Amino acid sequence: MTNRGSMIPALGEQEFRDLMAGVCAPVTIVTATAEGLPHGTTVSAFASLSLRPPMVTVALDRGSGVLSRITATGRFGVNVLARTQDELALSFARRDTDRFAGVDWHFDHGLPRLGSAPGWLACEVSNVVEGGDHLLLLGTVVHARTTPAPPLVYGYRTFGTHSAYASRPRHSIREHVAAFAR
Repeated sequence: MTNRGSMIPALGEQEFRDLMAGVCAPVTIVTATAEGLPHGTTVSAFASLSLRPPMVTVALDRGSGVLSRITATGRFGVNVLARTQDELALSFARRDTDRFAGVDWHFDHGLPRLGSAPGWLACEVSNVVEGGDHLLLLGTVVHARTTPAPPLVYGYRTFGTHSAYASRPRHSIREHVAAFAR
């Protein structure tokens, strides 16, 4: 089997899944608000996009309930998870559950923010791009907060962290700049 107009063999769905399983991805919980209620889902298709203006991308399945709430309001939050938050990620990945039950959260800039997540971004949707069975949201970051913590990543179908993060001392950006200036 080949792709239309190409002599390159088509990549099978399982082969593509297996290939992408080897690509580590950050684990986030994307949130939205509808009728005063919090909504959220676990997302690993998250990345920075632009510095000027500050922008990120988030990919959500077309059938996602959170996606419909984001497109209705034009806003979303991104909670970047820490190494120890794999159970929280699994909880927000489940269907038909009250994902916020028993979770420390509050509204921040009108969006649900998880109290224990070390990274937080409040975003406004600037564009929506079609991408197969997903939609790619391009979000302009209007507010962000971070606390240094080993990140939760997903790779080879399991949760983990960046292995060198905890083993090296963390220096501030000012210390790095001063070191390069010498």
